[in-house]
Amino acid sequence: MAYETLLASREEGFAVVALNRPPANAISEPLVQELDAALSEFAEDDTVRALIITGAGDKIFCAGADLGSAFSGGNVDRFIRFGNSVLRRIERYPKPVIAAMNGHALGGGCEIAMACHLRLLKEGARMGQTESNLGIIPGFGGTQRMPRLIGRTKALEFMILGTQIPSEECLALGLVNRLSKEGGVLDDAKALARQIAKRPPIATRLILEAVDDGLEAPIDQALEIETRHFTKVLITEDAAEGIQAFFGKREPRFKGQ
Repeated sequence: MAYETLLASREEGFAVVALNRPPANAISEPLVQELDAALSEFAEDDTVRALIITGAGDKIFCAGADLGSAFSGGNVDRFIRFGNSVLRRIERYPKPVIAAMNGHALGGGCEIAMACHLRLLKEGARMGQTESNLGIIPGFGGTQRMPRLIGRTKALEFMILGTQIPSEECLALGLVNRLSKEGGVLDDAKALARQIAKRPPIATRLILEAVDDGLEAPIDQALEIETRHFTKVLITEDAAEGIQAFFGKREPRFKGQ
């Protein structure tokens, strides 16, 4: 599928989607619509076992909303609700989504990254929910995801002050999984995606579901969710293959069945 605001490509086992609205890869309604379409495209492709979201260029992952278009001349409420649905779709995606932040991820860019399952950030780049500097607040889930990821106290401080969080602090807080050297973020993300592509896809999907469904549930309900997912995966061909490979002392060959 051809896109105007994204660059999309497939490699063996995974796909890459790059936000492509230079110079800052700012979020517009067409970009959100095309991101939604790309999610559909790759969700239906069984050869794609992981998805990388990155930014075109080498300085900025995404600097947030395009203030000249996103909030003018249209239905802002509809745009915000649609954007939230797309980011929630990323969060609920059946395949691991990796944010490869090749530069700063601010405002809506930070929100896109936080919706991803795994996050890699370039050394020296910054993340932040900086909307309060404009007299507004996050609108794509930032007030909800940041406290869940790093805790209420620091999240409130960062959002109220509009802080741009340095890469080292992002790592220390658990806001990102890893830091990458200049020019190496996408390569590191691809290496991670290749590792994921070798993992059992049904088990991976059910881990994602169990964590998302159970994280906010009471512990007894969350354990029931895990039990249902465990019994579901245990009867798959991949489970049989994994156990046979273990006893046969060989590498398993998972087929997603």
